[in-house]
Amino acid sequence: MTTPELALLIVAGGIGAGLRFLVDRAVSGARSAQAFPVGILLVNVSGSFALGLIAGLGDLVPEPWLSALGIGLLGGFTTFSTVSVDSARFAREGRRDWAWLNLLGTFGACIVAASTGLVLGGIRLG
Repeated sequence: MTTPELALLIVAGGIGAGLRFLVDRAVSGARSAQAFPVGILLVNVSGSFALGLIAGLGDLVPEPWLSALGIGLLGGFTTFSTVSVDSARFAREGRRDWAWLNLLGTFGACIVAASTGLVLGGIRLG
């Protein structure tokens, strides 16, 4: 990877993290620690779909854009660590129902979203 390609990846990662913050705030507002993290769920599901779509497109997305978009932008956008912390916090607070829903619901929805993106990305028109 060249220095300009690395710089592109780093900038894309920063943009992705900023977008995650904006989407979460737009969906959840300044949510209390007691609220279910719908914004982060939306971020992770939409990011999984987008990565599946990009991966499904294969050679249509050339390097370094594949790395910048997949690793940088979407890597910065999605967040498993937040899901983990929120789930652990819910469990610690006695909300094991929300902990499991957050953990397994996010995982399942992201698998479906990524698979859908892969299928749609793999469809070649013409």
